[in-house]
Amino acid sequence: QVQLVESGGGLVQPGGSLGLSCTASGTIFSVNDMGWYRQAPGKERELVAGITSRGTTTYAGSAKDRFTISRDNARNTFYLQMNGLRPEDTAVYYCQSTLCIAFNVRRAYWGQGTQVTVSS
Repeated sequence: QVQLVESGGGLVQPGGSLGLSCTASGTIFSVNDMGWYRQAPGKERELVAGITSRGTTTYAGSAKDRFTISRDNARNTFYLQMNGLRPEDTAVYYCQSTLCIAFNVRRAYWGQGTQVTVSS
């Protein structure tokens, strides 16, 4: 079945770096827009970074100078490189993508989530 599988979370000290990846698998005609979201305890899920099928990127204000989103269309994979991490970046990170799974059929999918903890 069609799914998004993400990896790369873990524990890192403040100022450190971490890279996340998200891969779409199954019968997929194409991968459209992709995005990374995060949700901290007691807070709503928020968009961290997004990238369109054409490569146009957007970032949350706190991520503009620290995070980089990219994609590898040949592997149906996209990434989030996070540098200069802060304790307030601690959250569960989710990847999201709109996938074409049949002719003229597009649906949104979510990854299972991966924990990122920034602490000394």
